[in-house]
Amino acid sequence: MTRSEHDTETLIRDSLDRLAARAPDGHAVRDALAHAGRKRRPVTRLALVAAAVVLVVVGVVAGTQLLTRPDLEPAAGRPVLAFGPEWLPDGFTEQYREGGPGLTPQVRRWFAGPASITLQAYPTADPEWSRTALKIASIKDQVLVHGRVAMVTGAGDTAQLTWLADDEHVLVASLAGVPDAREVALRIAGAVAADPVGVRGELRFGPLPAGLAERSAAVRGTGPADAATVLTAADPARPSVAAVSAAVSPVSPGVSGAAPVTVRGGEGFFVAPSTGRDAMVAARLPSGRWLTVSGSRPEAELIAVANGVQLDPAPDYRWLGRPTS
Repeated sequence: MTRSEHDTETLIRDSLDRLAARAPDGHAVRDALAHAGRKRRPVTRLALVAAAVVLVVVGVVAGTQLLTRPDLEPAAGRPVLAFGPEWLPDGFTEQYREGGPGLTPQVRRWFAGPASITLQAYPTADPEWSRTALKIASIKDQVLVHGRVAMVTGAGDTAQLTWLADDEHVLVASLAGVPDAREVALRIAGAVAADPVGVRGELRFGPLPAGLAERSAAVRGTGPADAATVLTAADPARPSVAAVSAAVSPVSPGVSGAAPVTVRGGEGFFVAPSTGRDAMVAARLPSGRWLTVSGSRPEAELIAVANGVQLDPAPDYRWLGRPTS
């Protein structure tokens, strides 16, 4: 138990003790019930006292949970990532999280200058990863991670380690630009634990074009000041291909020469598709940040998606740029 959790429990316990001290004792309750038929007002007062006790206790507990618990309720655009390392080399800070519904992989990424460490979690329910255990068992160069057979590839400052965290998840740790990458990858894998974290960006999809469904939500940035949220939607029959993406960031997407259009009731821009670039709709939000929606869809559909996205006034960008605790 952390110090903050201990302090929180102490506050709740003290509040309950004070409420209990002010509440009527058992004799008073019994007397009030015995005279219920003759005197209605004492019962009313007793009911009000009991209700007040319940409301205060619930308020204390709920308020404490809001202050101390991360947002880990899965919802549209709010994935929960199930795993994280309890150790990383010095200097690495987390700058990327991504996840989504169904079989969407979970991704967390740390950087230290040009060096990067990526942890991905794939569901064994995905046919592409369902036979990973057999593939690992068939190779000669095997290692153990938490008592399970794993495979590692790479040399020098690059390595990739793959193992089954449990019967439902395949984990892949990829290192680039990290000295002694194989040894470091093994130490990181040994420190990976089921420690869920949330991804709460600043927008949610509203209505999507027919045939599309949300595929992923990602938050990225070196810190809260340059944080960005990116959502993607795809045809469920082709989930690996994003048909539409929506993003909010502090950076202008570049609208020089774009056609003026109305987006979210105000000035917006439409950039026609070109070689290697999808069509894009952009608008500057009242906050000064930029909303962009892009994809291989007609202009009207992109504008409709932009009009329908919901903005979250309280995104969680606090973890960006922080080292692993």
